[in-house]
Parts: sequence; C-alpha cells; structure tokens
Amino acid sequence: MNGADSGAGIRKILTGIAAVAIVAIVAIVACSAFSLMKQIPPPPIAPAPPAEPERVAAARLRCGERLRGDFARAGVRWPADEIFLRVMKRERQIELWARNGNSDSFILVKTLPVLAASGGPGPKRREGDLQVPEGFYEVNRFNPLSNFHLSLGLNYPNADDLVHADPVSPGFDIFIHGGDASIGCVALGDNGIEELYLAALDSRVRPIHVHLFPARMDARDWPAWRDAEIAEHPEFRELWDGLAAAWTHFARDGRDRR
Repeated sequence: MNGADSGAGIRKILTGIAAVAIVAIVAIVACSAFSLMKQIPPPPIAPAPPAEPERVAAARLRCGERLRGDFARAGVRWPADEIFLRVMKRERQIELWARNGNSDSFILVKTLPVLAASGGPGPKRREGDLQVPEGFYEVNRFNPLSNFHLSLGLNYPNADDLVHADPVSPGFDIFIHGGDASIGCVALGDNGIEELYLAALDSRVRPIHVHLFPARMDARDWPAWRDAEIAEHPEFRELWDGLAAAWTHFARDGRDRR
C-alpha cells in the first residue's frame, strides 16, 4: 500500500470512529434526558372550579342581565365592590345600595318590596315573639338550599341584642329570604331574593351591613308615629334614637355609620 492509500484509509477509520462516537453521545444524552423526565413528576392538574349551586345558577340566568342593567342605570359598576342593605318594616321595603372603590358614598340601586315581615314595631327580644329585629346587623351566611328558595342569614343576636334580649332564649336563625311567609324573618319573594342574593354574593367587601329600621325615618308622619309608639313602649326610645342618628348620618353623605 502506498502512502496516499495509507493516509486515506486512516482518514476513513477516523471518520467512522467519529461517527460512532457522535451516535453514542446522542444516545447517551437522549437516555439521560428520558431518565430525567421520568424522575420529574408531571405538573398537577388544577381541580375544576366547584359548580355553582343549582338555584344560584338558575337565578343568574333568570335575572343576571336585568340586575346588571339596574346597576348600570344607577351608575355603579357590576359587580359592586360593596353593597349595603336597609330594611323599613312599616313600609315593607328593602333598599339595595352599592358603591365601588372610587366612591365614598353609596348609591341607591333599587328598592324591593317586602312581601312578609311578621310582628310589629320594636326589636326582637325573645324566641317565639315573631318580631323582625331592629338594629345594625351583618350578613353572616349564604344559604343556596333554603326552605325559602335562597336566603341571607343575619348575625342576630348581635352584641346589643344579647344585652337587652332574653338571656336564655333570645331567638336565632333570622334571614332575608324568598317566599311570602315570615316568622321573624324578611320575605322578599323568590324573584326579589334572587336579585339580592346575587348582588351580595358577587360583591367583594365583607361583611355586608344590614340596617333594620321600624319605619322610614324621613317620612312626613315619622315624628308623630314614633311618639305614639314610644308613649306605649318607652323601652323603644334608646334603640330608635340610635337608629335615627345612623339614618341622619347616612342621609347626609351616603356613608354607612353605626
């Protein structure tokens, strides 16, 4: 074999060795990568969001757009950051107020009729007295499976109630709910509670405050009606004076002050 043939042969051998080495390296890298992939667990699959309760989902279909329209006409973005509720027992009305973070004052979105509210003027003081409470409360639970369609639970008895109510049986389970029957609760009918429930559920700020008044304290006949009731029930005076102060503050600047 001459020198040229010998050099060419050596180059072929070296080229073959290089090719084999490259294949081997690629194989090793691939095996290592595959092994590493087997060691790294796959990312967890995010759980699906819980399904909305059936009655709430149905309510959203029935009145969601209408409620958005009410908020738009009032000039409040939906969903509102915060809502505030006022109940007037004598007039059988509940007001839905709302505001967003760029506003200090609440804006009245709508007034809903109360279909039933048992009892008469004055606060609730004992279980079985059938009275709808009066005072300053908070929504403390949402019940999508209520016996009265949907309901918002109130934190009765609150600290003030525990001072003045029956120490053993002050009563419990006071709700704003659907239907048209009341045993110490505020019944709005199914359509009314659907709107209120969605507005409360979708709002962001907690707690949601609820003021329950014996009557509209800016009504023309309020002074005479109040005086007649207090003459018969002087124990109402202290509570009603406190409620009147809160009413006046709110009427002045649209802020919830207790």
